[in-house]
Amino acid sequence: MFVIKVGGSQGIDYDAFVRDLAQYRDYVLVHGGSSPLEEIATKLGKPPVFITSVSGFTSRYTDRETLEIFNMVYAGKMNKMLVEKLQQVGVNAIGLTGMDGRILEGRQKEALKIIENGRKKILRGDLSGIIERVNTPLLRLLLDHGYTPVLTPPAISYEGVAINVDGDRCAAQIAVALRAERLVILSNVPGLLRNPQDFHSLIERIARDQIEEFIQTYARGSMKKKLLSAKEALDGGVKEVLLGGARGEAPLTKTLQGMGTRIL
Repeated sequence: MFVIKVGGSQGIDYDAFVRDLAQYRDYVLVHGGSSPLEEIATKLGKPPVFITSVSGFTSRYTDRETLEIFNMVYAGKMNKMLVEKLQQVGVNAIGLTGMDGRILEGRQKEALKIIENGRKKILRGDLSGIIERVNTPLLRLLLDHGYTPVLTPPAISYEGVAINVDGDRCAAQIAVALRAERLVILSNVPGLLRNPQDFHSLIERIARDQIEEFIQTYARGSMKKKLLSAKEALDGGVKEVLLGGARGEAPLTKTLQGMGTRIL
């Protein structure tokens, strides 16, 4: 049993990814959609706004209008695209958001502490949250009856409000809940790089007690969240986390064979 997260940045070859994924069984797929979201939101006159927390993590500011566009892209365009491609290769995929059946449930953040122009600031009105519960019985029910869950944010709050949550951390929480042996996170880079501009500067192995150090020294942008997700998965009992690229043929197989960053 494993959980795999595929990102939504430019350069990912979804056809190659799905062809490769089709040869595996007993997994849950979590996906993103950042690149098409930015493109569509900009065309709709609502370009993305990114904020940086006091701890140094970057995230998308999500008001109600942004969340509606988010749902249109993630739950609509990206989710159904992946379901269609998987069905074409014989995988009986079922596309869901974290809201459906309260698969991903948590609390909405009341306020965010951010850094803006070098100064600390309290930001309110953001529809983001933290996952605290995973509907494991529902996921098990689907898996046991031959369905492959294809999941995407948003999650649902205890009050029934859609909340934006990070896809990598979603995948980590699902892996913990399902007691998966492995979490695989694929993006448009081959893993953690010492130099983000140089794919040959790949860091091949990280020990659990090195994660915080590597977050501070090498991780940039969304890679910080991927390492944080790895930490959360390992702390929850997952045996290993693999970070790999999804640009070419057989990306999952290559990552499982060691072409990426292994954290254990």
